[in-house]
Amino acid sequence: MSKNLHVSVLLDYYGNLLTEKQRDLAELYYNDDLSLGEIAEITNITRQGVHDSIKRTEAVLLEYEEKIGLQQKTDDIIGLLEKVNKRIQRLQDTCQKTNGSSLIMDELVKLEKLVTNCLKDYE
Repeated sequence: MSKNLHVSVLLDYYGNLLTEKQRDLAELYYNDDLSLGEIAEITNITRQGVHDSIKRTEAVLLEYEEKIGLQQKTDDIIGLLEKVNKRIQRLQDTCQKTNGSSLIMDELVKLEKLVTNCLKDYE
């Protein structure tokens, strides 16, 4: 994941913990993809001031992630759900090949839908 994308994701997780000014500048830079010069013009702050603020905000967001770890926890959950989904699919394949119980197959289909819906929540 590129650094800018990583910071943009962290902004989604921790943006409300920033000051309004930090959040606004970071959103303009990371989410709206404006240049430092464009942001400086819009906000009446020097280009250097915008740069310094964005770098400080980036450091704060990285520190939040290091201490709280929401993005890492989310990535771990997604990874676990994907593993569960693969195992469900293998069980379904085995059930079909061995003419397994239709009751078991029905439950596997329900589990697969549940896991798939959980994964969609993280998209």
